[in-house]
Amino acid sequence: MARIVWRNITSVVLPVSMSMVWRTRCLTLIIMTNGSEWGKRTWEVSQSINEIHSATVDIVNFNDIELENVYLDWVGNCDGLRLKAGSQQQLDVSERIARLVASDLVFRKDNRTTLSRKDWFKNTLRKAAHAWKRIIELPLSEQEAFMLRFFVDEPAFTDLHWGMFIPTIKGQSTEQQQQKWLPLTYKMQIIGCYAETELGHGSNWPGGLGKASIHGVVYARLLVDGKDHGDNGFIVQHQSFDDHSPLPGITVAGIGMKFGNGAYSTMDNGVLRFDHVSIPRDQMLMWVSQVTREGKYVQSDVPRQLLYGTMVYVRQTIVANTSCALSRAVCIITRYSAVRRQFGSQDDIASNFSTLPEAHACTAGLKSLTTSTTADAIEECQKLCSGNGYLCSSVLPELFAVYVPACTYEGDNVVLLLQIERFLMKTVSQLGSGKQPVGTTAYMGRVEHLLQCCSDVQQAADCKMPSQEESFAELSSDLVETAVAHCQLIVVSKFIEKLKQDIPGKGVKEQLKFLWNIYALFLLHKHQGEFLATRAITPKQASLSSDQLRVLYAQARRNAIALVDALNYTDHYLGSILGHYDGNAYPNLYAKAWEEPLNDTVVPDSYREYIWPILKQQLRTSRL
Repeated sequence: MARIVWRNITSVVLPVSMSMVWRTRCLTLIIMTNGSEWGKRTWEVSQSINEIHSATVDIVNFNDIELENVYLDWVGNCDGLRLKAGSQQQLDVSERIARLVASDLVFRKDNRTTLSRKDWFKNTLRKAAHAWKRIIELPLSEQEAFMLRFFVDEPAFTDLHWGMFIPTIKGQSTEQQQQKWLPLTYKMQIIGCYAETELGHGSNWPGGLGKASIHGVVYARLLVDGKDHGDNGFIVQHQSFDDHSPLPGITVAGIGMKFGNGAYSTMDNGVLRFDHVSIPRDQMLMWVSQVTREGKYVQSDVPRQLLYGTMVYVRQTIVANTSCALSRAVCIITRYSAVRRQFGSQDDIASNFSTLPEAHACTAGLKSLTTSTTADAIEECQKLCSGNGYLCSSVLPELFAVYVPACTYEGDNVVLLLQIERFLMKTVSQLGSGKQPVGTTAYMGRVEHLLQCCSDVQQAADCKMPSQEESFAELSSDLVETAVAHCQLIVVSKFIEKLKQDIPGKGVKEQLKFLWNIYALFLLHKHQGEFLATRAITPKQASLSSDQLRVLYAQARRNAIALVDALNYTDHYLGSILGHYDGNAYPNLYAKAWEEPLNDTVVPDSYREYIWPILKQQLRTSRL
């Protein structure tokens, strides 16, 4: 900011940015000079957000002072919240490293959506190598290095090296093994990954394995003299130090593009196969168990469950990191919501909505309900396919990416639900006049009873507040849920009406009744709290409905394949290697992996440029 000089000023009118105001009703003026805080003034803001455009602040004894910076800051509970995230020292490190990354052109993000997968992967290698170079140059502590990789914000092979490969060696190897391997890993003279088929996860494609890593902690069954001793960890070199080609007997390849334009496609998840490969005995991780030189298996007193300690540690890290991901998204949407404008004032919406016919309300509501439900269901299907659902070849990512815009185009779903709620409120307000609702709102003739059960309101007409707009804004989150419930009731009711008709096809009607029962009971179970709160059902009925739903789920599992086969979709139409009619998902996955362009060459094009210098400690560092 340019330096300014104030002379003989007793007050100043400062413009107030909307992005500052919506955070809090308490503002602070901070005046900096000569690198330190000269003074500050805090005052309460009483105006509403739309009325604040400037603020007048009295200033005393600032005559002829050259000011470096004058700015508004927001105060309140923020400091307490920031300190909960870590110590002040940790916050200072975080902010400093974040600025370091943001100012480095190598770590730029603006070109990510224009890169091909090959270029994106090469760019990721470049960033990872540059990050390591900066860590050496500065130099950075272990905590600072972790923060730098975090703020680079691009999944890379180094994540698995530092986050899984090293912790596994530290946690499962003997002291002698640690002395051999850890210095190499910390200097990145070897690059490792974690090659385990995780328990209950079903992922066979380790990250960092496809093209970048040299070594891996491989979990395999240990057979000694014909006896199976279960899974054990081994440090296995699978790529050559000389030219990065696979070692004899080893097949390794990347598995292809994943969900999203970039997402985890910057991580070279890979497939690994061994054919009569030998390794030295001392490359077995021997803290939990070992094989002696004489070929005898020896189990230590350490519980075997600790073999999976790295997996547990990483899952704990994932749980901890959910707050980072969620808070990031919440930050974006909160800031956007503060400046978002749609359809002008609320009064205009109300006046325009007064003539909305029931048909429009019904279609708008169902559009919102069905698109949101479908998008969520597609995503759930993707998650249920575990890691394979993240592959583009599963077509689930494409389905999700293609369908999600339906939640926005032709009317934003939340805005539509608020419009439906206005329609419902208008219907309720007419009950006092004796006008009975019909059609999809016929059930609202009983709403007066519900109001008496849940509030002090004695008549439906009493819902009117002195300011409808204020009450609508205050209750908008509850009203959205009400609109969703109204739309769900429409679906259930129309389903029943259809089942009362003649339906051709042997057994078709029975199966539709079965599916309707599941859907209706699922909604009842999902919103059980609301049903109990309004005394629409008793606790006993809630328990019975949950029991019946479990019975129906068990029946559905037996008929699931037949039900989806009845859709008669061809393999071509589905377009998914996971959903072929023949059921050969895993052979299809393996065959598809070899079509990945990165597998056109055994050694990645960028190996010599980025990986080789790291391994040989030949990164050029700046002389400071």
